[in-house]
Amino acid sequence: MATERYNPRAAEPHWQKVWDEAKIFETGNDDPREKYYVLEMFPYPSGRIHMGHVRNYAMGDVVARYKRAKGFNVLHPMGWDAFGMPAENAAMQNKVHPKEWTYQNIDTMRRQLKSMGLSLDWSREFATCDVDYYHRQQMLFVDFYEKGLVTRKTSKVNWDPVDQTVLANEQVVDGRGWRSGALVEQRELTQWFFKITDFNEELLNGLDTLDHWPEKVRVMQRNWIGRSEGLLVRWALDQASAPEGESEIEVYTTRPDTLFGASFIAIAADHPLAKKLADENPALAAFAEGCRHTGTSVAAVETAEKKGFDTGLKVKHPFDDNWTLPVYVANFVLMEYGTGAIFGCPAHDQRDLDFANKYGLPVTPVVLPEGEDAATFQITETAHVEEGTMINSRFLDGMTPDVAFKEVADRLEKVTINGRPQGERKVQFRLRDWGISRQRYWGCPIPMIHCDDCGVLPVPKADLPVKLPDDVDFDRPGNPLDRHAAWKQVPCPKCGKAARRETDTMDTFVDSSWYYTRFTAPWENEPTDLKAANEWLPVDQYIGGIEHAILHLLYSRFFTRAMKVAGHVSVDEPFKGLFTQGMVVHETYRGTDGWVAPADVRIEESEGTRKAVLVSTGEPVEIGSIEKMSKSKKNVVDPDDIIASYGADTARWFMLSDSPPDRDVIWTEAGVEGAHRFVQRVWRLISEAAPVLKSVAPKSASEGEAGQISKATHKTLKAVGEDIEKLSFNKAVARLYELVNTIAAPLQAVASGKADAVLQGASREAVDVLIAMIAPMMPHLAEACRAELGADGLAAMAPWPTFDPALIVENEITLPVQVNGKKRGDLTIARDADQLAVEKAVLELDFIKSALNGSAPKKIIVVPQRIVNVVA
Repeated sequence: MATERYNPRAAEPHWQKVWDEAKIFETGNDDPREKYYVLEMFPYPSGRIHMGHVRNYAMGDVVARYKRAKGFNVLHPMGWDAFGMPAENAAMQNKVHPKEWTYQNIDTMRRQLKSMGLSLDWSREFATCDVDYYHRQQMLFVDFYEKGLVTRKTSKVNWDPVDQTVLANEQVVDGRGWRSGALVEQRELTQWFFKITDFNEELLNGLDTLDHWPEKVRVMQRNWIGRSEGLLVRWALDQASAPEGESEIEVYTTRPDTLFGASFIAIAADHPLAKKLADENPALAAFAEGCRHTGTSVAAVETAEKKGFDTGLKVKHPFDDNWTLPVYVANFVLMEYGTGAIFGCPAHDQRDLDFANKYGLPVTPVVLPEGEDAATFQITETAHVEEGTMINSRFLDGMTPDVAFKEVADRLEKVTINGRPQGERKVQFRLRDWGISRQRYWGCPIPMIHCDDCGVLPVPKADLPVKLPDDVDFDRPGNPLDRHAAWKQVPCPKCGKAARRETDTMDTFVDSSWYYTRFTAPWENEPTDLKAANEWLPVDQYIGGIEHAILHLLYSRFFTRAMKVAGHVSVDEPFKGLFTQGMVVHETYRGTDGWVAPADVRIEESEGTRKAVLVSTGEPVEIGSIEKMSKSKKNVVDPDDIIASYGADTARWFMLSDSPPDRDVIWTEAGVEGAHRFVQRVWRLISEAAPVLKSVAPKSASEGEAGQISKATHKTLKAVGEDIEKLSFNKAVARLYELVNTIAAPLQAVASGKADAVLQGASREAVDVLIAMIAPMMPHLAEACRAELGADGLAAMAPWPTFDPALIVENEITLPVQVNGKKRGDLTIARDADQLAVEKAVLELDFIKSALNGSAPKKIIVVPQRIVNVVA
């Protein structure tokens, strides 16, 4: 009688209900077992989950279920990164309150995630917009303020004219807002900052301890922190051109060795000297104003066209009073970096070269590449930025740049200008303090109060939380809190007079910089339970996208250190292991009216050619490139549709199987169908053999067909465990395909009554082990198969099997065989074969017979279990 097909639509909700009722994924902090914390970056509740979520959370769930099976007390929580501009945009567009929009989306996405069968501890769930959560965040802010880690200052900021809010440098991508895509402008505002720069050295040195992080992420953070050793050089202004009261310009440089290649000085539009000159020069004032419409990020500055304004000022070269250089105001120099002034060495900096070529300034090479002739070497369009030997540099000629650096520093440190050394060795960092003020409603209110008499004061902790008012309007751009008089007015906590609340809210990256800590004890009145936080942290395995390498991951590293200073944790690093998964990509389709969704397309293949047509009309559709799934190009597959059609296990299996997890996975209908066929095959093989295997005890065999099954099973068990430990999910999947192929025929023999007791025992063991290995990846199928065999308990609670070392030892060995030192082929022979047996077997090989051509070998050299060399 044919076995019924496995029906995921019935099985998956059933097993999810069983797990929920048993509360098997709820984690106790007092459990004595060794702790293991696995966490995926929590989602923004935008409306629906996408296939990227399916991949990300499937990976984390495999680790969580595997570690649980290995005997760990596993923490695998879920929450929502719920504040941010999209909710306010939705409020304006759809006339719905951000809170209502956000919590509706959370309900939808929670249902979707639960349909995936994830082993999550939902009892610890929170959203960052929950008052309970941002109340504790405000407590942290006050603690940081009291520890001197918060400051308020006026500075240049990136202003997004569409979202009408400030952006951190990290949130400006190619000169545009990371969400709105609008060209960013510079504005001068008074902002709240976290003093991340207090931890410059710690954050940099800490990267050396993160050996379970991808090296590319550590490199990105090192570059962003940007430690540099350089020289502060004071250039004397030529007094014939200098305005009254000005005598020098300070320049920080990491390449003082190139001073003799200098051809200009460039200062920022907001440099005090530039401002002074602009007061008397309308043309310069207009130029400086134009500079302020470029973002303050390095990326924005680098991509903008290089422009300068000749101020007419001159400076004297540090080593030659008779040599003067022009001073420009330039749009690529920022006051926030270094001293707000640079010296341009066009031959050895591409930006400086582009500028010099544009304004006809000298280009003098001072570093000669190896193999070039100093008499003829020139720089025209491409700067030389590599090593070489100093030329055209007077007393530095012939030195390496490193030696020249030291010589320049030594000399300038001995010379004074205005009573100070003309040169001063300094260490600088590229990292700037984190501006957290955002001019918007849907965020955590900054718990500060402005009093005309007492100044700016923190809200007393007893008066926290500062709750967001519900009665706000979004009928015009800008921050509704700034317009809410009743909410804004508050008595001063010190003198009792009328005062004003801070109306800026916190950058949403603050919310996600400590959530992993809150998960360890989300019920606590304090931000953390110190004991629980220290026991669970750092997160053992963190999983998320590479796009967060600088923003979220760097901020979280700062926050952990700040929380340590404030007494909330005792660890330095938040995440021990980090894995950055690839994206889910799909073909794009374009019809006569624009992009077409995959669900509306039918792929037809004939004679090796693929074509696409609209399902509704049969009209041809152009097949485009494979790209990241996006709503704009409609190449999105809805997880609900896949789960409804094939089941969650199929979606999970495909996501794990198709490619290495750190690379992009191409979503194809054929691939999903292949995964679904495997689900059905496993079910069919096990369910058909189950009537016999129910009463069979699992037992390993060492000989014959049964022995081959046992050996394959135990080898796979060992390898799959190692693969999961290394997050090599696709390799584990490939091994499970092979094992199923190996045991398919024996299971059919069992089902048809043709297997003896030994084969039945080996088959039962193989099936039990197979179910345990697929349980982290396809948990519903594992439960169904286990139940079909009449096994007690749940697969989700079953221990990981132990492999038998004796069954994984290879009894055969493959030796390379050489003739006169050159490899001709291989010999497969018993591992314990003696030298005479090896020599005899080698002489029977066809390629050896051919090489000897009937002659006896002069010698056969056997290196045991390594190599054989036949000397002809």
